[in-house]
Amino acid sequence: MSVPRPFTAEERLAEAKKLLSLPRIVVICGSTRFMTEMNEADLRETRAGRIVVKPGCDEKAPHQPWSDPAEAQALKARLDDLHRAKIRLADEVLVVGDYVGDSTRAEITYARSLGRPVRFTHPEVDPDA
Repeated sequence: MSVPRPFTAEERLAEAKKLLSLPRIVVICGSTRFMTEMNEADLRETRAGRIVVKPGCDEKAPHQPWSDPAEAQALKARLDDLHRAKIRLADEVLVVGDYVGDSTRAEITYARSLGRPVRFTHPEVDPDA
């Protein structure tokens, strides 16, 4: 008689989402230079009945935390960790914008390594296309 293997954290999360009857969760990725487009995508996805998570800080906008280089670097690292957590929580990723830089490319790679489907507002920028 074999012992059933324990569920992974990913499997437990998927089961909890199912038990809670949660709609699909979409995380928006992309350069913060596309914040306007991210907000528009948020509206479209929300109207389609999906829960949307996206970057909460615009690193391109002038704010006090970005004025000190050391503080900005530490904050960027924390925000990157937070965004990876959003990707783990999400059921799929939507990449916004007509440009994919290093950070977004890393997020796409991470999402795909987790088996998350990745959609693009501009499919031609898919680094794996």
